Amino acid sequence: MKTHPRCAPCLLSRVQFEAELSTKDIALQKMAVLAGIEVLRKYLVDGAPATHLSTKIHREAYRILGDIDPYREKKQQSNEAAKKLLPLARDFVAQKDSFRRAVLVSIVGNSFDFGVLGFDADKEIGKETIMEQFERGLDVDDTDRMKSMLKNVVYLADNCGEIVFDTLLFEEIRKLGGKITLVVRGAPILNDATMKEVRELGLDRKVDRVLTTGSNAIGLCLQEAPPELVEALGEASLIISKGMANYETMSEYNFRPIAYLLKTKCESVAEAMGLKKNMNVARVEC
Repeated sequence: MKTHPRCAPCLLSRVQFEAELSTKDIALQKMAVLAGIEVLRKYLVDGAPATHLSTKIHREAYRILGDIDPYREKKQQSNEAAKKLLPLARDFVAQKDSFRRAVLVSIVGNSFDFGVLGFDADKEIGKETIMEQFERGLDVDDTDRMKSMLKNVVYLADNCGEIVFDTLLFEEIRKLGGKITLVVRGAPILNDATMKEVRELGLDRKVDRVLTTGSNAIGLCLQEAPPELVEALGEASLIISKGMANYETMSEYNFRPIAYLLKTKCESVAEAMGLKKNMNVARVEC
């Protein structure tokens, strides 16, 4: 996916948010925002991949702040909130049509996204709101196609909190005979899951192996990815790409077949997919 002018205010809102998470020093917060503006001035160009710009702006903000993980507390909060809601989600999945429902639950989990403009954790991750999203269902539903492709799955994870809900889909994939290579970020960026959270949550025991993207790039940067990950992507019977950042990246590459599981929280992503904002999407592309 390519950059859009509306990416600029969204990215700057995240820089301001992570600066406030990192420090109470107003002068330092201002420096981070001004650095972000300079990155936008240089790299907000037609035809540039969206994740190239977002990676540059957040790396520069982290450098200015002297903080490699401003979201550390928010990530823990997301995981704890998701764990409390996991029994509710598990009951929902167990009622019927468990694979489709597990896919839906993993997409609803994509709502756990601190730093997205307008996201309010207190309002958006309560039991009633989660159940409303479960009952809404999938707006794009390719889950039947997914079920025939689960022999060797590469699962590109996204946010903390969300990844707790992903475990229900891991279980369904393995019940259907599939093997899972879980992929998380190689270093902290935003509220994305890393190997640290994998170990804390015991996710390595729920999949067949765990790899990282090799860096803190937004989504996946192939130039920074370890060879074993590139090989795994090429050999996968299905790549499951969670969330918008992974979509923004993977839509630039030719790895197929791929299933995009996400909520279109961003108008630019929705437009790129030919969809509307705030849709629950499980789309397979071959």
